[in-house]
Amino acid sequence: MKPDKPFADPDIMAYSPHRDFDRLPYPVCFRFDAFSAGTECELHRHPWGQLNYAEHGVMQIDVDGQRFLSPPRYAVWLPPGVVHGSYNHQPVLYRALDLDPDLCTALPDRPCMLAIDSVLRAILVDFAERGVAVPEHDADRRLAQVVVDRLGRAQAEPRYLPLAQTPALQQVLDALQRDPGDNRTLADWAATVHQTERTLARHCRRELGMSLGEWRQRLRFLRAIERLEAGRSVQAIALDLGYSTSSAFIAMFQRQAGVTPEQYRREMGAKV
Repeated sequence: MKPDKPFADPDIMAYSPHRDFDRLPYPVCFRFDAFSAGTECELHRHPWGQLNYAEHGVMQIDVDGQRFLSPPRYAVWLPPGVVHGSYNHQPVLYRALDLDPDLCTALPDRPCMLAIDSVLRAILVDFAERGVAVPEHDADRRLAQVVVDRLGRAQAEPRYLPLAQTPALQQVLDALQRDPGDNRTLADWAATVHQTERTLARHCRRELGMSLGEWRQRLRFLRAIERLEAGRSVQAIALDLGYSTSSAFIAMFQRQAGVTPEQYRREMGAKV
């Protein structure tokens, strides 16, 4: 990244995503916002790449008929020129990164999910707390370069909750969407959709890229966030989602979010 590259007018001190820029004021720009439940952003596009990250809450981004969900620890990557819109069913603490096209070549050329590691998250949180939208000081520009470097090595996934192609597996996923607390085993589900356990497992690996158990856990994590936002108790959420004990639910949530459900709720309440 070259800090002296001639981007937009250098007199632009306050970067705003709502301004009509042809070029970014710096190769890496950041934005931060807190959206209330029910907020929507109409379809639009940018000539630069964009990383959309929800520090708290789950952001829904629609791209060409596809729906991407951005829970904590994952972000939605959009290459330059991709038409997209968003909707937030719940409050979202939003962090975004706008990246000059020259710096996007090391990143996927299609919209996808990128795993956000602890270093990336710490820098995004730090910049948000200090209000660094356009890095001006050498130290912040070095941190911006770290963000670019780590994004280039981030684990990419097509979606957080992939869709099925075969009717049998789609039937299973639809049933779990209706009742995430359903604890039927893979063998039970195979019998329900009249397939062998091995065949259903193969469909999961090929179509979802993960086991049915992992897909169900991700679904439960998303539903847990919704219920926490609604003020449900941890014990009630655990029972709703099929956990026999609150401790088992808390352990799952902490693996996914890096914090316990109550810590997540307190942080969300303090920042949004």
